[in-house]
Amino acid sequence: MMLKDKVAVIYGAGGAIGGAVARAFAAEGARVFVTGRSLAPVEVVAKDIVSAGGSADAAEVDALDEQAVDRHLRSVIDQSGRVDISFNAIGVPDMEILGAPLAEMDAGRFSLPITTYTTSYFLTARAAARQMIPNGSGVIMTVTALPARIGSRLNGGYGPAQAAKEALTRDLSAELAPQGIRVVGLRPHGMPETSTMREAFEAKASAGMTWEQFGGYLAGTTHPRRVMRLDEVADMAVLMASDKASGMTGTTVNLTMGSLDD
Repeated sequence: MMLKDKVAVIYGAGGAIGGAVARAFAAEGARVFVTGRSLAPVEVVAKDIVSAGGSADAAEVDALDEQAVDRHLRSVIDQSGRVDISFNAIGVPDMEILGAPLAEMDAGRFSLPITTYTTSYFLTARAAARQMIPNGSGVIMTVTALPARIGSRLNGGYGPAQAAKEALTRDLSAELAPQGIRVVGLRPHGMPETSTMREAFEAKASAGMTWEQFGGYLAGTTHPRRVMRLDEVADMAVLMASDKASGMTGTTVNLTMGSLDD
């Protein structure tokens, strides 16, 4: 098992990506602590993991609440003695941030994803780093998206938010890698399996396309002419969190399947 006896905390584990990563971490031997702003979805993930023979604990944690993040991580340390992996997969409902031209968007709606995504990533990474530094090891991870690197329409502040997260990954690594802590991001693209992709489709009205046509469009932007699956993203998260990826830090892994040349 690639993550045997590792202790992992997943923020936003009630979402599609966070839940898939939590399940994959547990399947590879990690003890996972799944958190979310609402308890019910992360309890489902934890129950699935336990039913499959893994170890999981669920907690309601608002990843924008500094005290809540710190308090929960202290409880993880009290139970497990350390944290080896911190994975931030929190999201913002797409209907709140997408769909309006920038020229018609108010500043609050534009800045919402930038503030939410970057602050959450900073708070969870900082909390993890403070626990990892004394041990001289650990992996801090997050997930971004293709608009971090290419221009796209009707995305509001979403693209700038993802670009800021990728910059923070580099900065965190520059400071923490000398102390044995790796910082890595994952950048997937267009997964119709996720509810957020459906929300994005509906928020933008996708230029008159049907849902099926939209899926075909996404597939057509990739080299293999198909979309990436959730399990592929989760498997890459496992690899990047494992000791097999000891040389990877300060970077965001391109999982766009050729949609972005990197």
